[in-house]
Amino acid sequence: HVQLVESGGESVQVGGSLRLSCAASGNTDTTLCMGWFRQAPGKEREGVAVIDSDGTTDYADLVKGRFSISIDDAKDTLYLQMNSLKVEDTAMYYCAADPERVAFRGAHEHVPTFEYRGQGTQVTVS
Repeated sequence: HVQLVESGGESVQVGGSLRLSCAASGNTDTTLCMGWFRQAPGKEREGVAVIDSDGTTDYADLVKGRFSISIDDAKDTLYLQMNSLKVEDTAMYYCAADPERVAFRGAHEHVPTFEYRGQGTQVTVS
């Protein structure tokens, strides 16, 4: 089992930047594919970005060029660097992990269905 705890969400102005973190614990020796998804009020969950154990990444078109996903294996921590934030980026952001997935083109769409997920961190852009 894997536990995920997100942090870093806050209120920020349009055009600003934030870095979200996700600390993983538990059975992290297993090779994990990890990612971020978000959910805004009244909207469905939306995959944002994904990264797998060999560093392959995939992003939603809406965030490509503005967001960057990375992982620090030594710290068992996943990051999402968000730049040039827009009002439409406002959402609860969730970290997710799954030992049975890999990153490929379009894989970001599947992050909301990953086996493990955290409790979320709120990002508000205004």
